[in-house]
Amino acid sequence: MSGTTTAAAALRRRAAGAGANRWVVLVVLCVSLLLVAVDATVLHVAVPAVTEDLKPGGMELLWIVDVYPLVCASLLILFGTLGDRVGRRRVLLLGYALFGVASGLAALADSAQVLIVARALLGVGGAMIMPATLSILRQVFPDRRERALAIGVWSAVAAVGAAVGPLLGGFLLEHFWWGSVFLVNIPLMLVSLPVGRLLLPESKGDGKGPWDVVGALMAAAGLFGVVLGVKRLGSGGSPGSLLTVLPLVVGAALLVGFVRRQRRRRYPLVDLKMFARPAFSTSVGCIVLAMLALVGLELIAAQYLQLVLGLSPLETGLRLLPLTLAAMAAGLAGARMLRRFGPRRMVCAGFCLTAFAVVLLTALGRTDDTALMLSGFVLLGFGLETTLFGAYESMLSEAPQEQAGGAAAIGETSYQLGAGIGIALLGTVMNAAYAPGLSGVPGVPAPASAAAGHSLGEAYEVAARLGGSAGAGLRHAARDAFVHGLHVTLLVSAGLLLLGAVMALRLPRVMQCEPEQVELPAPRDAAESRVSV
Repeated sequence: MSGTTTAAAALRRRAAGAGANRWVVLVVLCVSLLLVAVDATVLHVAVPAVTEDLKPGGMELLWIVDVYPLVCASLLILFGTLGDRVGRRRVLLLGYALFGVASGLAALADSAQVLIVARALLGVGGAMIMPATLSILRQVFPDRRERALAIGVWSAVAAVGAAVGPLLGGFLLEHFWWGSVFLVNIPLMLVSLPVGRLLLPESKGDGKGPWDVVGALMAAAGLFGVVLGVKRLGSGGSPGSLLTVLPLVVGAALLVGFVRRQRRRRYPLVDLKMFARPAFSTSVGCIVLAMLALVGLELIAAQYLQLVLGLSPLETGLRLLPLTLAAMAAGLAGARMLRRFGPRRMVCAGFCLTAFAVVLLTALGRTDDTALMLSGFVLLGFGLETTLFGAYESMLSEAPQEQAGGAAAIGETSYQLGAGIGIALLGTVMNAAYAPGLSGVPGVPAPASAAAGHSLGEAYEVAARLGGSAGAGLRHAARDAFVHGLHVTLLVSAGLLLLGAVMALRLPRVMQCEPEQVELPAPRDAAESRVSV
């Protein structure tokens, strides 16, 4: 009896990809995630060099920057569920190959159009890589305690990638041409492909029923429309503009149709019954709220540091670095905190700590207060990463193993949607609080005040053109108005974070740590593996 039990346990470990190599698998997956996270931000510092070399129009430049996250967010569900069907490692390796090819194309682009296409292909590769990393982690770490530690390392690497992107891009631009920010991906992908093929275990879902091609395309098109509309709102597009409203309406209609289609199908692409589980749906909502607060605040903080305090881009990056380091620390300590406090208290405390940090930062003014800023950013980074860690771990553990790719894709899509909505919502709050402060500045004509009300950067340009006492007065009023807008935005963010803390009360009180029963995939006949249209 003992021998049979031991053999069965060993069989489960081999089926799950567990064993001595699972930590090596974690390293390979983290390298994959690092590349995708870095590529999302590395281009930001290269935009001036790209503009000077390729001479893109305003719309082309917008697409160069936005097409990568837009395509990536749109295709996460498609490739996450495809991995459940054909094999997560297979999709991941194809993502590696496409990411490498697209990086080479982007590095050698001689026109804005070629660079846009290359960035779109990078988004496709990123969408293949991101959900696969989480779903493979779900497979190779069947024990929840070890999986929590692995997800903590995974989330810490994601935080590092977002911070390293601009720093790496700045370093490469000082020594090479702008294409080097893409070319650096190629040797890493050339190493990751054979290493991943040798070390990563293959895993699939249960394979029941056909893969829903129409549903996958509806989800991709719907998400594309919604994310595009949200990004246009976040970049200052008019809420009543046809180019903003049409993508939102069409995207929302397609997503509603996708949900109805999944409910009718015997074998849905995404099992919507997962959302009936309080832990899963609550975790998704917490991810959206956490990202909504983080991305909008980071954007406004960067503008405050550069335009109000007058710091250089490098100094700005260094000021934001404590936020990233604190997030890394929270990711690495997350597994221990989750075991000790449980998902409910951990996520709730993370939201409350973040809200406290945001309220603390309302004390910032027109002068530099390094100690206050350092304290606020450290608490902000630790609190948000604590929240994201607990939410991701609970979401992934709650999902059935055969739906791991779809669950990971839903989590990543929530992350991207939260980021987009955060920029749009908090940007709108900021503008509404900022613009009224520029009306009635002595000596400034009404058209100039209206133009200055678009942004602090534009206000400085208008003030420079006016010159004299009117220009100085406009510059002074713009700084005061921006600081006021910052305070209002921080308070709105704090309210949303407290709402997240209330939402987190629906999470489980304790962490269930029984190892899962992982079965070897059963043979499938040809009829079961067909693709449905």
